[in-house]
Amino acid sequence: MKGLFGKFLDVNLSDGDVRDYSIPEEWCRKYLGGRGLGARILLEELDGGEDALDEENILIFASGPLQGTGIPGAGRHVVLGKSPKTGSVNDSYAGGFFGHELAKSGYDGIIVRGRSDYPCYISIVDGEGKIDSADELWELDVAEVEKKLKNRHDGGRVTSIGIGGENLVKFACIMNDRSRAAGRPGFGAVMGSKKLKAILVRGDFSKPIHDREKLKEARTELVDNLSPAINWGKYGSSGAVEGLNEMGVLPTKNFQEGVFEGAEKISGGRMYDEILTERDTCAGCPVRCKRVVSTEFDGEEVEEEYGGPEYETIAAFGSFCLNDNLDSIALANQKCNKYGLDTISTGNTIAFAMEASEKDLIDRDLEWGDPDQIIELVEKIAHRKGLGDRLAEGIDLVSEEMDADFAMHVKNQEIPMHEPRGKNALALSYATTPRGANHMEVFHDTFEEHPQELKLKESIDRFDLKSKPKFNKMYEELISFSNSAIICAYTGWVAYFRGSYTYPQIRKSLKAITGIEINKSEMLTIGERNFNLLKLLAEREKISRKKDKLPDRFFEALPRGPSSGKPISRDELQKAIDEYYDLRGWDEYGPTKEKLKELDMDGLRNS
Repeated sequence: MKGLFGKFLDVNLSDGDVRDYSIPEEWCRKYLGGRGLGARILLEELDGGEDALDEENILIFASGPLQGTGIPGAGRHVVLGKSPKTGSVNDSYAGGFFGHELAKSGYDGIIVRGRSDYPCYISIVDGEGKIDSADELWELDVAEVEKKLKNRHDGGRVTSIGIGGENLVKFACIMNDRSRAAGRPGFGAVMGSKKLKAILVRGDFSKPIHDREKLKEARTELVDNLSPAINWGKYGSSGAVEGLNEMGVLPTKNFQEGVFEGAEKISGGRMYDEILTERDTCAGCPVRCKRVVSTEFDGEEVEEEYGGPEYETIAAFGSFCLNDNLDSIALANQKCNKYGLDTISTGNTIAFAMEASEKDLIDRDLEWGDPDQIIELVEKIAHRKGLGDRLAEGIDLVSEEMDADFAMHVKNQEIPMHEPRGKNALALSYATTPRGANHMEVFHDTFEEHPQELKLKESIDRFDLKSKPKFNKMYEELISFSNSAIICAYTGWVAYFRGSYTYPQIRKSLKAITGIEINKSEMLTIGERNFNLLKLLAEREKISRKKDKLPDRFFEALPRGPSSGKPISRDELQKAIDEYYDLRGWDEYGPTKEKLKELDMDGLRNS
């Protein structure tokens, strides 16, 4: 199959061995790339039972067939490995330019094994992979690391960890292009445990393309179809703040409320008018949704090179902590990017600490809405100082110590800034996904119209769980396909929110690149295969349906606003999970042998 080089760089940090890892042609056709190939490699190479921070864990950086082609939204890559948050294999996606460069390296990805005895970095320059010392890079912020490595190698793209990853903060992330994060599962801590500070890639290889003229046509069609989404880029994801607040689903005060009086003060419009200096983009993308800001808070400068806060960050450090100071949110975002911390988990953890203080469960006086304390806690978490050392372990562990019942996580991963009591599809998704709570796994059901191609005819009510099993299955497969191609949500499934259904053009692009015709049915089958790979990997860690739970708070009604008075019903959730498992062909742990045979995945389940 064209569109891939058919090999990964396989690096063992323990013994210094660097070699090629060949990908079977059958895997490429079945799993396409990205999530699919990465998860299939881990199913082959991991045994199960490894600790995420031990040298036996494997970390994978992967591209897909769309990377390196100039397709809008293809400036992305995926990182996979065992997560110190969930204890199972997880995946995380980042935009920018690293994925585009990786697709020009002569390799489809990188497999990282073992643990180095000294700080190191990996480079792929002109098709040659090497391991070098990173002694002088250790303890540096990600922007400094990027500058030094680019100078040393005469260009290239860099992904690296900051002090958060070095200190094994459980929700540390991996940063590339200074402001793009492979966040959520804690892969920065995995890199830190391996003493791997960074990866630099510089290449000028052209991946094999089936029909370049057809690719040019498909790319033009895709750009034309994206016009509404391009207009959306003015405010980007930050434009969601006021709309979600008006619907009563803006996560506020550690999910105690869905309405925040200070929403306008932290809105995308306020950012655009007062502190935005530029709109940034990723490789080949005309949407330009990324924020670049300049301001200051409490005498500390917020620098443009670290970008600006997106919606999740604004809500996490804003409404979730009752903080309406936009400048402090911008500074918190900058510190997280410099130190390599996941902004969702960091904000969630700080809100948890504020509620714990309010309930006298910690010996520290924290006040809701205090921006100075938020900034202080970001610093303390990254450097593991004082209370920050405890919080750096994650709220799942800290809440157990305190016997606290208000830690907002699923499968130990902190819940993102989307309220499931007003988006019931997320309630089912949060509970059942093998990735832990994740807002990027399913289409949000606040939009009632759906693409005609998918033939979802039922009226979708955002408060109705009964309609969600079929809904979730369909969209999880669509998004899993996107994550294998790889294409950004904002030019893929989220683009439909903005008036652009792009999947016919995405499939046309893939045919021009790979030479393989992928119709709607095969698109969803590829997505289903790759979604089930993560479930198979979770089974090896003994993660069963018993962990498909939500925090108790979601079974209580929101006290006010348009989404108030509608708690999630425990009985309805269990009925939805029952139906969902039936539709998926899953038993307690995952896909049955019959389901695997149907998906042409025979023999991949151990039991």
